[in-house]
Formats: sequence, structure tokens, C-alpha cells
Amino acid sequence: MLSWTIYLSFAGALLAWLLGRERPGVVRLLALLTSTATLAIALIGAAQLDPGQVNTITRAEWIPILGTTYFLAADGISATLVILTGVAAVAGVLFSWNVNHRTNEFFALYFSLIGGVFGVFLSFDLFLLFVFYEIAIIPKYFLIAIWGSTRREYGAMKLALYSFVGSAMVLIALVTVYAFAPVKTFDLLELTAAGALRGQAWLFPLTFIGFAILAGLWPFHTWAPTGHVAAPTAASMLLAGVVMKLGAYGALRVAMTLFPQGLQLWQNTFAVLAVIGILYGAGVALTQSDFKFVIGYSSVSHMGFVLLGLMSLTALGLSGAVLQMFSHGIIAGLLFAVVGRMVYERTHSRDLALLERAGLARKMPFVAITFLLACLASMGFPGFSGFIAEVSILIGAWRHLPALTIVAGLGILVGVAFTLRALQKSFYTAVPETGPADAPEHYEPITLPEKAGAVLLLACTILIGLFPRLLFDLIQPAIQQPMFTKLFAG
Repeated sequence: MLSWTIYLSFAGALLAWLLGRERPGVVRLLALLTSTATLAIALIGAAQLDPGQVNTITRAEWIPILGTTYFLAADGISATLVILTGVAAVAGVLFSWNVNHRTNEFFALYFSLIGGVFGVFLSFDLFLLFVFYEIAIIPKYFLIAIWGSTRREYGAMKLALYSFVGSAMVLIALVTVYAFAPVKTFDLLELTAAGALRGQAWLFPLTFIGFAILAGLWPFHTWAPTGHVAAPTAASMLLAGVVMKLGAYGALRVAMTLFPQGLQLWQNTFAVLAVIGILYGAGVALTQSDFKFVIGYSSVSHMGFVLLGLMSLTALGLSGAVLQMFSHGIIAGLLFAVVGRMVYERTHSRDLALLERAGLARKMPFVAITFLLACLASMGFPGFSGFIAEVSILIGAWRHLPALTIVAGLGILVGVAFTLRALQKSFYTAVPETGPADAPEHYEPITLPEKAGAVLLLACTILIGLFPRLLFDLIQPAIQQPMFTKLFAG
């Protein structure tokens, strides 16, 4: 059933394009129906599968001469990220309700990207996974280059180049695996069951970095803040919400399971890079004057926790990493929606020095409350999804990486500092009732789609924060599969 998330997304992309530019209202309704349907299928499909094993959805011969199959399947990890993609898709449509320029083409590219993301999370043939991975990259470029804002062509090109370099690294590794594996197949399950592959000392870092570039691994992270700032709101939400998760998912599902011996050799190195990313992203965010750059660098910091959880090589750490993928996808999407759509589209400024004189808390009370709750979630406040995710990662990492865990904890303190600074400067600086002469007294009211999108994302982070078992019951059985337990058996 989950395969229909892919098919509906591509069907929605095709129909949006065929409807033409003359009927933007119809295109928006189609986009909302398509995204809502994919979310419903994701939820129903996740409820029906056995999270502790790989559930085959579709399997058919594709290119027999290469040993590739059209193999779609899912376990609890895949289901969690498919649900995240469904939620992000609906929220992105709601926050794109104002797109009037080439609306049909915007949503055609939007759902092409979404379809590619669904495909990556459900592919258990490495060649098929790589195809979907590339499908997800191409629409990103055009969404930013055509509908973006600040230095959009530069941001789009930088994102595309980094993505394709990472893809080339992954492709080299996959071709090498195919050439030297005891079985001539791209089937991930068969390859992981075949035993130790040769050349793991260099194949693991090649594959892991190739994927982790897209996850914002320091020092290959520089595309992320630039891309986020240049992208339109929905594209920013998807970049932070699900596209960065493609990299983390690939690192976990492919690099770590195929090359466990190489992982042991490189564990400490990548753990150090993850912690550097946590501190660097938080530290740079603390110094930014551009509102969107603050959120962009915060994503680098929060994704560092995902990578640290992966390098913990414990069941709790890996479970926390997957939960952090979901949590950060929801929270970052909400933060970019507030900054890019609710604030920037009305004030036409992202300069915190200007915004702190505008009295936005009085003029935009809904936005102020939404951003306050989003900041609490981002800081890992109890009751929100980020709290249980980061706690799980830190506890899991403590077993093998105690010193780095302490340093990562300091990163949380810096994260609290930059979040409170952004919150205070943007909304809660004391200003006279009249405000400065150049600040308007009223802004365009928050629309119903914007409110619905904000409520959806807030509900998700609060629901998982209060009832983390809803996702842990999917994630933890999946982590107990042999392909993962061999990583932390020692």
C-alpha cells in the first residue's frame, strides 16, 4: 500500500503540469488533495506493517542483466520517514497557497521531489534507491532557481553541485560493491546477508560522506544555509524537513549496514565531525543577523545530533537518531514557515535589527505564539519531540563516546542561546506602542491555510513529545533487525 505514496505523487505532478497556468486555484486544490492522500496512505500503511522486519511491497524484475529489481519494501524506520514526508508535503502545500507565478509548474516540481523522496525511503534495491535519489535532486534546483529569493541562482547551483558530488561518490561505491560482491545483485538484503565485503576501509567513508553531504555533515555543510535562505518557503521546508533526511537515511541504511567493519574503523572520526557540526552550527547561528540564516545554521547543528546518534552504535542511540530525523523535519519545517512565509512575506525583511523595532508580537500575535512554541520545541523543551530524541541520542552515545557526549551537551546550551536571541529580537523586544515611524501598524492577516499548516506541525511535535511510543514502537523493532544488531553487538 505504501507504494501508492510514490505513484500518487508523480500522478499529482503530471496532472498539475497538464492543468496549465490558467487555473492556479484548481492546481492548489489538486496539490492539497494529493498531499493529503499520500499522508493518509502513509499512516494506514505504517499501521498495517510489521515494524520489526522488512515487509515486501512490490518486487519485480527490472534490469535482469544487471541484477536489479523493482524492490519496494518497508520496516519501521522507512514507515517513520514516509509519515514525515507525508506531513511535510501537506504543510508545504498549505504554506505555498500564495504561489501565483507558474503555479502548475511549481507544484509539478514539488510533487516530483516528494515522489523521489518517498521512493528513496521505500527502495531496497540499491540501483532503484539511487535512481529515486537523483529524481529528488533535480526539482530542488528549479524550485530554488525560479521561485527563490536571495541569490537564488547561486544557492540552487551550489546545492545541485554538492548533491551531485555526493551522488557520484555513492555511485562509485555501489558499482564497486556490485563488481566485487559474491552475488551479482543490487538487492540490499542479499548484500547485507552475503557477509563481509572487501575494501570496507575506503568504501565506508566514500559512501557515508556521499550520503552525509546531504545531511549537512561538517565540513560539507555549506550548501545548507545558502540553499535554505535562497529557497521559497515550501522548498526550505522540504530541504530541512525531508531532503536532509535522505542523506542521513542513506548513511544508516546503506553505508552502515553494507560496511560494518569500515564503520568500526571510522566511528570516532565521524563522531567528532558530528559534534563539530553541532557546535559550529549553533555558534554561527548565534552571530547571524539574517533571520533565515539563523534557522539554516540551526539545521546544521540539529542534524549533527542525528549523525552522533548514528555513530553511537547503540540501539538507543540509533533509535534516537531516527526519531530526531522525524522531530527535526517537523520543527525545522515550522521554523522556516514562520520566518519565510509569515514574517518575511509581510515585513519584506529578515534583518533581526529591523524586526526587533517592528513590534511584531503585538501586530502578529498568532505568529508570535507559533514561533515561541517552535522555539521551545527546537530547544528540546520537555513535552516536544526534540526532547526525547536528543535525550535518547545523548544517553545512547554515552556508552562509547562519553567525552564527545559532554561536548554535544554544551552544543545544546549554545542552541538555547541562539534560539532565545532570535526569539527576543524578532518578537519580544520592548518597543513603544506606536513603534518606529517606518514600521506599518498593520500587516496582512494570517491566512487559514497558514494557520492550518502551523497547527498541523505543532500538533505533530507535541503529540510525539507527549507520546513518543507512537514512533518508538515503529523504530525500535526495526533497529533490532540483524542488519543493525551486528553494528552494536560488541
